[in-house]
Amino acid sequence: MRREYHTQMEAARLGILTPELETVARKEGWRTEDLMPLVAAGKVAIPANRLHTCLDAEGIGSMLRTKINVNLGVSRDCKDYDTEMEKVRSAVRMGAEAIMDLSSHGDTQPFRRKLTSECSAMIGTVPVYDSVIHYQRDLAELSAKDLIDVVRLHAEDGVDFVTLHCGITRKTIDQIRKHRRKMNIVSRGGSLVFAWMCMTGEENPFYEYYDDILEICREYDVTISLGDACRPGCLADATDVCQIEELVRLGELTKRAWEKDVQVMVEGPGHVPLDQIAANMKVQQTICMGAPFYVLGPLVTDIAPGYDHITAAIGGAVAAMNGAAFLCYVTPAEHLALPNVQDVKDGIIASKIAAHAADIAKGIPGARDIDDRMSDARRALDWEAQWKCAIDPETAKAIRDDRSPEHEDTCSMCGKFCAVRSMNKALSGEHIDIL
Repeated sequence: MRREYHTQMEAARLGILTPELETVARKEGWRTEDLMPLVAAGKVAIPANRLHTCLDAEGIGSMLRTKINVNLGVSRDCKDYDTEMEKVRSAVRMGAEAIMDLSSHGDTQPFRRKLTSECSAMIGTVPVYDSVIHYQRDLAELSAKDLIDVVRLHAEDGVDFVTLHCGITRKTIDQIRKHRRKMNIVSRGGSLVFAWMCMTGEENPFYEYYDDILEICREYDVTISLGDACRPGCLADATDVCQIEELVRLGELTKRAWEKDVQVMVEGPGHVPLDQIAANMKVQQTICMGAPFYVLGPLVTDIAPGYDHITAAIGGAVAAMNGAAFLCYVTPAEHLALPNVQDVKDGIIASKIAAHAADIAKGIPGARDIDDRMSDARRALDWEAQWKCAIDPETAKAIRDDRSPEHEDTCSMCGKFCAVRSMNKALSGEHIDIL
């Protein structure tokens, strides 16, 4: 049966209830008639390529539950696709709503197609990474048409959203040289586009041929994630003229996409001091008219290699509390190496904690219910009930089992000095034995 619409946004504007919107409404506890206008207005995105038939759709918007994305993929130094699939399965099992394949080596298409044929999470990619690999030519030898054609290739492979660095132009070259940032451009995709412009003397093809990209995305219902090529890579560069000037252009590109019924997310800053995060979120919401904001971290300090999942979780919680809708996880391997399976788990857990904390703070209905159930289980010293509420029950149980107490109604930290145990006994009129 032929679809009567091209994109989720077009369907919402026509008043057509799609299966994907119905799924999102059920998950979020919303009425479809309340959710549909937000999709029509672009304030909620439902990335759902029409060829990704096994997708379990999710909605991304500041008024919904905060979603998390997991980056993975092979590199020249780490090229085991079996390990990457193990990461994918682990990420989905732990509740990640999206997987981004950032593979930058070898024949990437079979893995990408495997993801869209088998994985129920949203799948994202950065097509410019794949351009050099796909054509087996150096960056300067690629034409603008080559770069745009890879966007179509990824759409045909079923990916739900693509990160495109459309917001930098030849003007950005002069800005970067003039303002002398401490870290220049740290976006991998942004640096590739910047380098291509420098070497060819041409305009950014993702900006110059944006209308052609919109036609591709409309045809397959691919959501554009407008990449922040000028995101700050250190605290010193946060909220500078390069970042804000690009954000203004992303606002213009958001409007152009919506005019073609193409869904948009806007990517946000990387390293930002804690006291600037809320302002960054408000500026983005204003300039980009409430389009869902997708942030990497933000990382709130530059000095924690090996622990950047924590610095990102701190920033992510504050960002989501103030309007960010989608958190890109950061692992302990950030700035150091390709994350292994354990790094991926640690990154997901940290990001899920940040997302959940933000959902409680912004008053998402039911967000705190599981916390209240955990409190009830702790008061009752019901360990099995606690595992059921824990964000990572395996780790929690392993820690207790490794240092098991003499008495089951205590832990090895307090023993019979346990405040919960003492209060339970005191309130029930029992004798409190300590020695």
